[in-house]
Amino acid sequence: MESRHVEHLIIGFGKAGKTLAARIAKEGGHVTLVERDRNMYGGTCINIGCLPSKSLILDAYAADRHGAEPRQAFAEAMAAKTALTSKLRAANYRKLDVLDGVAVLDGTARFTGAHTVLVDGADGVQTVLEADRIYIDTGAKPRIPDIEGIRTTPGVYDSTGMLSLPAFPKRVVILGAGFIGLEFASMLADFGSEVHVLQHNDRVLPREDADMAEAILDMLKRQGVEVVTDAVVTRVSPGSGDHAGEGASVRVDAEVNGAAAVFDADAVLVAAGRVPETADLNLAAAGIETDANGGIVVDDLLRTTDENVWAMGDCNGGPQHTYISLDDYRIVWSQIAPDASEYNRAQRRNVPSCVFLHVPYARVGLNERDAAEQGIAVQVHTLPTAAVPKAVVMRETEGLLKALTDPATGQLLGVTLLCPEAHEMINTAKVAMDFHADAAYLRDAIFTHPTMTEAFNELLA
Repeated sequence: MESRHVEHLIIGFGKAGKTLAARIAKEGGHVTLVERDRNMYGGTCINIGCLPSKSLILDAYAADRHGAEPRQAFAEAMAAKTALTSKLRAANYRKLDVLDGVAVLDGTARFTGAHTVLVDGADGVQTVLEADRIYIDTGAKPRIPDIEGIRTTPGVYDSTGMLSLPAFPKRVVILGAGFIGLEFASMLADFGSEVHVLQHNDRVLPREDADMAEAILDMLKRQGVEVVTDAVVTRVSPGSGDHAGEGASVRVDAEVNGAAAVFDADAVLVAAGRVPETADLNLAAAGIETDANGGIVVDDLLRTTDENVWAMGDCNGGPQHTYISLDDYRIVWSQIAPDASEYNRAQRRNVPSCVFLHVPYARVGLNERDAAEQGIAVQVHTLPTAAVPKAVVMRETEGLLKALTDPATGQLLGVTLLCPEAHEMINTAKVAMDFHADAAYLRDAIFTHPTMTEAFNELLA
């Protein structure tokens, strides 16, 4: 067993961890970064999250547009996705490997004391690291509900497995109608799968405005996706066959509105959310507290209950977005950089979000539901997507654009978009809100034509 002292120790090769490691090294520091899975160099986003899923979504969209044969289109898309993630993973490793101040250690880390971590190396060697400062960036993992057969039945996948399906699934059942489930539903429907989404209660997208939720569900319905509410899954088991090599046949038993129902599938996706990946860290040995979901308890500076240990990214129970992980890095760096101004979570504002459906859905700031709950008076501006010339050119006219402004001052309070290129447009709205722009600013701004962004001119007219 080896023992050594390190100045900075990062556990997890995610967005926050890798960015912090590089910055420390470039500023003359020395850091050891521990990662237990070489296939996760670079973190969730590039390996099993944002980028592989968006690669598949874009290829599915193209397949739907051009009427491609589903099996061939799916196989080609999977191959392209795999090549992409392999390239990005290697590039992420090289970015740290070339830095003299960074040592990447392959192995599984667990605390043995307040500042001591034992690493079980991938090479079989155990190493004890005593660190001055420790940063945890271990991410999150899919939550698997307690349903009979869900962990043992072939053909049942979490989101990670679904991104590497061996063959095109003709029939898919998705457990959970949250945004992860709906994003997969939309993508698989575009490839040509028959998709059923089972939601255990009658609340689909409960935090979204009713008109937006209805528009999203209508779009999914036109894609051929059937969303079944009040569907309580009671059992998952092997079905009757393998459907000519298209994957294991799975039977899903459920009670829909109290009546027994059966759904057959070639693949089942469990989309019941994600939970922080902290269970194997032995945090109790360091006196580090976690919440009921396993999230590491942190203050606004991301310090844990040990002031020399920080938790960044999904493992601290915050919003599970790559760009939040990057912002977590900024918060931590502001505390350890010699000349940086302190920055904390309380200063974070106007965080946008996007779901990459067949037509993307994006939000920033308040929606009508939020405003009503908080007792905030708003003026509502709406515009059908079909009224935007660029959407007509793109032949994607489904959806709705909405903005909320202060009726007294005209200040922009929130924007919600279900339209082509919503994922790009929302960033324009975010910057405008950051600078406290009023509606007139976007209403009168000069944008290129034809673009989706120029829709702000008419939306706020």
